[in-house]
Amino acid sequence: MSSKSLKKIRALKKEQINKIIKFAWQDKISFEEIEETTGLNEAEVIIVMRRELKAGSFRLWRKRVSGRLTKHKKLEKYKLDLE
Repeated sequence: MSSKSLKKIRALKKEQINKIIKFAWQDKISFEEIEETTGLNEAEVIIVMRRELKAGSFRLWRKRVSGRLTKHKKLEKYKLDLE
């Protein structure tokens, strides 16, 4: 992770962090939409979630979003292309 990303994450206010966590837990909001809204890419969202959630909650969230088509527009588009 670049130092620029870490500085960006450290500069977040509590309200912004809460918003990112809320978006990240919602199935219908993709990482691309989170990036458009907050300016944080998927890797940065993962760092925020790892820092802010308890270890068990983070593992549950990662298991839930890994490979989920609705969290990744690129995968969703790929699925549609295959049909």
